[in-house]
Amino acid sequence: MTVDVEDYFQVSAFENIIPRDSWGKLPCRVEQNTDRILQLFADQGIVATFFMLGWVAERYPALVQRIVEAGHELASHGFSHIRVTQQNRDSFREDVSHTRKLLEDLSGTAVRGYRAASYSIGRSNLWAHEVLAETGYLYSSSIYPIHHDLYGMPEAPRFAFHPPEVPALLEIPVSTVELSGRKFPCGGGGYFRLFPYGLFRWAVRRVNQLDGQPCIFYFHPWEIDSGQPRQRGISMKTRVRHYLNLQRMEQRLLRLIGDFRWDRMDRVFLRQD
Repeated sequence: MTVDVEDYFQVSAFENIIPRDSWGKLPCRVEQNTDRILQLFADQGIVATFFMLGWVAERYPALVQRIVEAGHELASHGFSHIRVTQQNRDSFREDVSHTRKLLEDLSGTAVRGYRAASYSIGRSNLWAHEVLAETGYLYSSSIYPIHHDLYGMPEAPRFAFHPPEVPALLEIPVSTVELSGRKFPCGGGGYFRLFPYGLFRWAVRRVNQLDGQPCIFYFHPWEIDSGQPRQRGISMKTRVRHYLNLQRMEQRLLRLIGDFRWDRMDRVFLRQD
C-alpha cells in the first residue's frame, strides 16, 4: 500500500495552468487529507509507504513525524513534482539528494525508497537508476509497464527487478495484470476510480494467485477529497481523470483494504522490520 503525498494543485496534469511559483498562495489541503488517511489506516490496522514531496514535508514537518510515529515507511517523491523527463542527470541528482536529506532530517529515519513524479523513469532516462543508487536509495517504484499518454514503459518487467546496469538498486513497477499477452493497469490512481471495484479486485487476486506476486497499489491524498477547488481551463480528459468518482474513493479504498493484506514497501521487498 503506497500513498503519493502531494496536493491537488501539484499533479502533472495541471502543470501548464498552475505555475509552481503560485503553489504557496493556494489553499493547501494535503495535511488534512493525509491525516484522514492516517486515521483510516490506523482504524484498519495497516501500515503503508508514504512517498512524500519535499515541498510538502518542508511546510508540514509535524505531518512527517505523525507518519513515522504511526509506523509507516517514509520515502521520497522528489522535491516539487518535476518529472525526471524534464531533468538532466545533475538536476536530478540535486533533487533526489536534497529531498532524501530533508526527509531524513525531519523524520530521524532512513529514507530508502523513491518514486518519480508521474512514473517518469522509462526507456529514455534509465540513467536515473544509477543516480538513485549513487545517492543512497535502495529501491525505486518509478516505472509503470503500460502504454499511457503521459508515462509508461510497456516493455519493462511487470515485477520487481534489479536493473542490469545497477544491480544494487531494486526497481518495483506499479502492478499490471496480463491478459492475452497485453498488460493492463491494476495499481490504483485514476484506474481504481474508473473501473468497477469487482473488476479491480479480480485483477489484484489474479496477480496474487496466478503470478504469485504482491500488488503495488497507490493513491493520492487529494483522491479522497471531493471538496477540493475545481480547476478551470482544463481538457475534458484531464477533468475526467482527476475528478471522476472522488466521492466514492474512500469507500472503495476501505473495501480494498478489507479484501487483501497490506504492508510497507520496505517490509515486503527489502525485508525491513
